[in-house]
Amino acid sequence: MNDSRNTPDPPKHMETTMALLEKVFKLSDNGTTVRTEIIAGITTFLTMAYIIAVNPGILANAGMDFGAVFVATCIAAALGTAVMGFAANYPVALAPGMGLNAFFTFGVVLGMGQSWQIALGCVFWSGIIFLLLSVFRIREWIINAIPMSLKTGIAVGIGLFLAIIGLQGAGVIVDHQATLVTLGDVTTPQVLLFFLGFFIITALYYRRIPGAVIIGILATTAAGFFFGLIEYRGIVSLPPSIGPTLLQLDIFGALEAGLYAVIFAFLFVDLFDTSGTLIAVAKEGDLLDEKDRLPRLGRALMADSSASVTGSLLGTSTTTSYIESSAGIASGGRTGLTAVTVAVCFILALFFSPLAMMIPSYATASALLFVSVLMISSISSINWQDLTESAPVVVTAVMMPLTYSIADGIAIGFISYALIKLLAGKSGDINISVSIITLLALCKYIIL
Repeated sequence: MNDSRNTPDPPKHMETTMALLEKVFKLSDNGTTVRTEIIAGITTFLTMAYIIAVNPGILANAGMDFGAVFVATCIAAALGTAVMGFAANYPVALAPGMGLNAFFTFGVVLGMGQSWQIALGCVFWSGIIFLLLSVFRIREWIINAIPMSLKTGIAVGIGLFLAIIGLQGAGVIVDHQATLVTLGDVTTPQVLLFFLGFFIITALYYRRIPGAVIIGILATTAAGFFFGLIEYRGIVSLPPSIGPTLLQLDIFGALEAGLYAVIFAFLFVDLFDTSGTLIAVAKEGDLLDEKDRLPRLGRALMADSSASVTGSLLGTSTTTSYIESSAGIASGGRTGLTAVTVAVCFILALFFSPLAMMIPSYATASALLFVSVLMISSISSINWQDLTESAPVVVTAVMMPLTYSIADGIAIGFISYALIKLLAGKSGDINISVSIITLLALCKYIIL
């Protein structure tokens, strides 16, 4: 006979917590459990944890304090992801975006000679505009009106931009007076470890092992330590001070410098990045409604745009939704509890700053090259039979790394698209959105 007295009831506080989580995240309605959501959140965090080391490394090149950016990265990611989880109830994580951080450093600060404070001001204004576009529901009109070929060209271009930054940072390619770039000394330990890291990441990702990128970075760092290339600094400590970057942005300086094209570029890339990520993860997680629309889209966009504004105040480049969220969805994540779990992981990561500071540039460069592979792969969707579609893609993608500017790549890409369509007798493909952006791009080069 069954004796129910042998099976102790769960503690009262546990029942209360479970009931609260059920009420907030509607776990039963989404066919998931607390355990599944937590595992999914940890999986997502592991796949995107590389940003904790990569982002401070990239922004340090702009003259920003590594430790302060490390803290800003973790806090911005935690806050943005938590808002996404609680407000929109989506298993989508946010963090400073790859490509956008490279544009911040190598395009705006090093390329244009602007201060990082002014660059943060540009990030702030792009976030404010994104927030307004989300509030007034203009974002959908802009995104839907931009041709898919140009969206792809922008993604591929950013991928190529990341590739050249990674190869340059690792010393694989170096400058040359006659040919601009050439092959560096590929026999140095740093270059060999760079390739080792890239091979490890690629192989692990192919095998669908969670955390492939961060595992590759840590393995490369360990190898560098073994060969005496890295000085041991410890693993755990109290977080560094965020003081050097907190509220150091120059909001009005960005406007006085006339960096409207830069603000537009930050906004434009974030718009596409966020929209593409939300659509992709929604399809994978079967989160779309019967009309193939994403419920609570407005809340998700508000979470993303407000995260960019918050990130600029803390001291980091544009914060955006991460496609790595799909890893957690593949593990069963369906609600905002997955996102909240990721946010908690980012807070815990604050105490591992010594480890992040030990990671060498050639290890993060491996991650940059791998991320570029993922971004460039979208070029397979282009209709190569229609030159009026494929040619602007190539122009957009090639101009970004060769001009060292995402903004110039976008501007020249739109001009190419409009003029090729016009001369080919396909002016009907040029909608109002493309026309306006093309005119603004022309003004950038002719008037400004």
